[in-house]
Amino acid sequence: MTPEPVPLAPSSSSGAPPPPLATRDAGSGPGTRRARVRRVLRRASRPEPWRRAPLLTASALLLGPVMLLHGWIPNRTGNLGSLVETFLPWFGLCVPVLLAGALWRRSAAATAALLLPVAVWLHLFGGMLTDRSGGAGDLTVATHNVGAGNPDPAGTARDLAASGADVLALEEVTPEDRTTYEEELAGTYPYHAVLGTVGVWSRLPLSQTRPVDIATDVGPLADTRPAGATAAENRALRTTVATGDGPLAVYVVHLGSARVNPRAGFRTDTRDRNARALGEALAAERNGRVVLLGDLNGTLDDRAFAGLTARLDSAQETAGAGFGFTWPAGFPVARIDHVLVRGVRAESARVLPATGSDHLPVAAGISW
Repeated sequence: MTPEPVPLAPSSSSGAPPPPLATRDAGSGPGTRRARVRRVLRRASRPEPWRRAPLLTASALLLGPVMLLHGWIPNRTGNLGSLVETFLPWFGLCVPVLLAGALWRRSAAATAALLLPVAVWLHLFGGMLTDRSGGAGDLTVATHNVGAGNPDPAGTARDLAASGADVLALEEVTPEDRTTYEEELAGTYPYHAVLGTVGVWSRLPLSQTRPVDIATDVGPLADTRPAGATAAENRALRTTVATGDGPLAVYVVHLGSARVNPRAGFRTDTRDRNARALGEALAAERNGRVVLLGDLNGTLDDRAFAGLTARLDSAQETAGAGFGFTWPAGFPVARIDHVLVRGVRAESARVLPATGSDHLPVAAGISW
């Protein structure tokens, strides 16, 4: 018997072979990955991306040294060096701006050059991005420039009394508002002293309170001023707080203001003179345990405070979280209100909620 023929599978009219049962993804596999790497390397080796946007590349290369060597920027013209140091952390914002320009121009050189300012910024301020706080501390101190134009001094006093501070320093206490602060804080702080426009309130006894000469009055007419006028404008005091671990020297200070003038630049003459005099007073301080509280009208990166930072440590830098900017209160861009310590250990540092002032209050916990 003749066998029947086996039917063949139909073929397409075009004669193309039938599709395979399974296909491999054409975009995957070791060969494809190696090809992609080779393409990237070929593009990177081309000279064109490295020649684009030379101005962006130069700006990126300049930004790093400006931040790292800010102390070399002279103050001869408009106090430019101090102005740069005041806003030094904000120079990091130049990096994303330059990066956007480098990507837009497809400049390999500018992109690579940005590694330098990124490394410098992280070296200077990377530690500020972490939380460095420890315990609560044995004693809590706080300071606040309450503002001469504060519309609600009573509310500010109540907020500060509720902060939990054991020692509270106030600056810009006007004669008109002094009674308000004394009355509102009396229930929390049985001890206080006010000299001029600065004051200290404490849960612990105070003694040896005196003004500190920070060279506020200078010039040929300084010695002719009445003693009462000088006392009314006093901006620094020193007192001794009796703690369970021994006496603690506390300084409350409000240095002269810094001003930006289109013609004169960054004016800090009075502040810098005050800072030098305060540094001399601290050098003469015999108590090994010192806390300085106040409005310095400047950041500690500013060279004007070298006499202070050489003798005292910043509680914020040691035990804070973030940069702790305090001014202006609505949108803080600089930390000009400080807690500095010597002979004690900062355990925590924080910025307190806003009051009616244009400054934010700050607090720190310290231990022995």
